[in-house]
Amino acid sequence: QVQLVESGGGLVQAGGSLRLSCVVSGRTFSNYAMGWFRQAPGKEREFVASIRWSAGAPDYADAVKGRLTISRDMAKNTVFLQMNSLKPEDTAVYYCAAARSWWVTKQYDYEYWGQGTQVTVSS
Repeated sequence: QVQLVESGGGLVQAGGSLRLSCVVSGRTFSNYAMGWFRQAPGKEREFVASIRWSAGAPDYADAVKGRLTISRDMAKNTVFLQMNSLKPEDTAVYYCAAARSWWVTKQYDYEYWGQGTQVTVSS
């Protein structure tokens, strides 16, 4: 059974930092891209960042470039999202996902999803 389990969300003040983790299990993701999406209340889920599990090569949405960093630890089967200089508009549920294709930013391209972790940034 494939599982993606996120953790690390919470409440932080504007300008602060959080580090999200996504532990994956149940299959080999060596040929997959791992992504982070977010969904704010009343808004559609949007792409945040992705990384190729084996080769790295991160990709970011314009809104988060320079502030958020995606990485992975293959030995720990974990994908991270380091979030710095957080803004109130970063408030959302953050989801980890896995896609068979690389350089993809649409929800329908991602095959596996986690349950999400809430990030709230206060002003």
